[in-house]
Amino acid sequence: MQIEIIPFNTRYSQHFYDLNIEWLKTYFYVEPYDEEVLSKPEEYIINKGGFVFFAKLNETILGTVALMPTSTKNVFELTKMAVSPKYRGYKIGQQLMQYCIEFAKQHQFKALMLYSNTKLENAIYIYRKYGFIEIPVEKNSPYKRSDIKMILEV
Repeated sequence: MQIEIIPFNTRYSQHFYDLNIEWLKTYFYVEPYDEEVLSKPEEYIINKGGFVFFAKLNETILGTVALMPTSTKNVFELTKMAVSPKYRGYKIGQQLMQYCIEFAKQHQFKALMLYSNTKLENAIYIYRKYGFIEIPVEKNSPYKRSDIKMILEV
């Protein structure tokens, strides 16, 4: 499957919201912080120096991911990764992750960091496969559902 990874465009904002809400409802629940960020990606991600990417096949958006700046200079949070249920199992999430890692290297980021949950065994396996290592989750984590935090120096 030959997908194209494209940068944020406002015409795809609804896909960003819908894909992530579906994923959250399938595996967890939607927290108020999620709702706020997902409904306003320009305000919470793009305008703060972050990035949103989409996996696209022809005219169909298959998945999405975001890189949000953190309080640590040149460390970005890999977040809001979601793939359409119809296209799960085609390694689209891995392609999005690989793209983000290459993007981080090209833009001389120091590291990528992410929050997850250990019940997502396949995701944790993939993060480790790409070199992410576990670090302590801070007490004031922005996500109630996260019980693991990982980092990849790039």
